[in-house]
Amino acid sequence: MRLPLQVTFRNMDRSQALEADIEEKTSKLDQFYDHIMSCRVVVEAGHKHHQQGNLFAVSIHLSVPGRELVVSRNPQENQAHEDAYVAVRDAFDALRRQLEDFVRTHRGEVKAHESTARGAEVALPTE
Repeated sequence: MRLPLQVTFRNMDRSQALEADIEEKTSKLDQFYDHIMSCRVVVEAGHKHHQQGNLFAVSIHLSVPGRELVVSRNPQENQAHEDAYVAVRDAFDALRRQLEDFVRTHRGEVKAHESTARGAEVALPTE
């Protein structure tokens, strides 16, 4: 990775273990595609007045040449996101799929379908 990883924690204390987990996941992405320019990860705890467990939201912004890949995992989508590690794992899994699609397209491994002509063919009058 050309630029350093930036990890932000909101509404929660900084966790060295969670930050190490995030660093490990970004290094795996970097091994897969070594042209990653930057990565910003935000882990946000929900409001603390919930009666059930606190849900975590994770968003990741990954910059690659010519594009920025963005993943946002909203806690309302999955009750398993009461665990910050599960929320981070799910977000990085989604990001990896986006990065794989980007790399396939970038390398030209995605087939381009021929465009079909639409409409009637009209012969122009000749003089």
